[in-house]
Amino acid sequence: MDVRRVVAVVAAVVVMAAVPAVASASSLTWQPCATQQEPAAECATVDVPIDRARPELGSARLALARLPALDPGRRIGSLLVNPGGPGGSGVGFVQFGGLASPDLARLRQRFDVVGFDPRGDWSSTPRITCGPGLWDPALNRFPSSRPEFDALVAHNRAAGEDCLARTGPLLANADTQSAAEDIETIRAALGEPKISWLGLSYGTELGAVYASKHPDRVRTMVLDGAVDHARPLRRAILEEAAATEDTLVRFADWCRGSAECTLHGRDVLRFYDDVVTRAAHGAVWASDLGRPATADEISAGVYNHLYIRDEWPALGKALAAAGGEFPDAKGLTERNQFLSPLYGAYRAIGCHDFPSPFTGPADMGITAGLLRALAPHSWRYSEFWDFTSGCTGWPVPPKNPPQPHPVHGAPPILVVGGAHDPATPLAWARGLAASIDGAALLTRTDDGHTGLFNSACARAAEVDYLVSGVTPGRGAVCRWSGE
Repeated sequence: MDVRRVVAVVAAVVVMAAVPAVASASSLTWQPCATQQEPAAECATVDVPIDRARPELGSARLALARLPALDPGRRIGSLLVNPGGPGGSGVGFVQFGGLASPDLARLRQRFDVVGFDPRGDWSSTPRITCGPGLWDPALNRFPSSRPEFDALVAHNRAAGEDCLARTGPLLANADTQSAAEDIETIRAALGEPKISWLGLSYGTELGAVYASKHPDRVRTMVLDGAVDHARPLRRAILEEAAATEDTLVRFADWCRGSAECTLHGRDVLRFYDDVVTRAAHGAVWASDLGRPATADEISAGVYNHLYIRDEWPALGKALAAAGGEFPDAKGLTERNQFLSPLYGAYRAIGCHDFPSPFTGPADMGITAGLLRALAPHSWRYSEFWDFTSGCTGWPVPPKNPPQPHPVHGAPPILVVGGAHDPATPLAWARGLAASIDGAALLTRTDDGHTGLFNSACARAAEVDYLVSGVTPGRGAVCRWSGE
């Protein structure tokens, strides 16, 4: 893959980056919203149409937070950040230290860092609202018969209709295509001719869609923990499940051999399987839930700890507690989002972008069987199975199902993928980079989801690129320190 544009284009980007930006003619009214982590934070709102084709449906109000550039004389422009999700809070990311790492200090110096809460999420209004029945721990998400499949469909349909009644027309317009146009509204309100973008996980899909629609409005763009939205869903389900299994096995190998792990010296995979089996029989208590944890909840709790390599010692401790003489799975289940009021937004956006591909129990069972074969330990939870099983029967038609979002005419874009990322496989990063003219791919060989949260090497490369506009060279790799 060609990782750069012609020298003349790269040189133009470098010149553009080196010239201090003129103060932007923003139409936003910023008010102080300091936090202990970010005392200089400012907040504002911007209105966007709920449905740009049907203005009679009214508008939504997006919440924004900004950290003004610390070196205004060398300010490059605005850097918009999206921490993932679907439904992650860019406002919270900005206000509560998401860019506080010393490795990212140059971003704070040179950019106004702007986070926003996407339509329907967090502090944006109206907010996607669903009832407590959205997550039913007794529901079988791997149905093996027609009655079980019909029960899953009926539950999801009723839950979606409840969300629609509580939320209104925004629920039918909570897709990534609509959110990408919201970014363009934000850019115009900021008064910026171009924006820089730092997108993590789902934020890579959102950023790529924006770049495909508005390539001339992109200055630089980092897509870290890449989602390839062109991938067929059945394939994506299996690829992600295999990636989750790979990371679980790597955690187990580390835990067995490391004195940092509470389960040091144990057969960790066997221990994990035993905890999950006991949970499937209602024998693992979770004090935060006030009831036994399900096998799915145990598996999801482990998955959420695999995201950050530095949290693996905490995962060993939490897994040991769940399998102890007096088990308590709180350390695992408290990390799950199933009972959060924000789970509705996650599900609603997910069903627009990753709708169920299943036509019946036999079809679903074939994919489930392949998933078990690829992920014999971790098969009970992966995000794409959560999306697609939860969207089977969802009553709101999807507005952005899997499809290519090719990017033509944008400056060079940096895609970052991990060889051992539990959530977004490296194949997705390769696929996304291939769909973007002139994209550069930076490969990580360490563990965890996204380079920003797990790799000092990746952070340095992302900062260098966002400031200079110059991508790393062909075949760039951030190697794990253990190699």
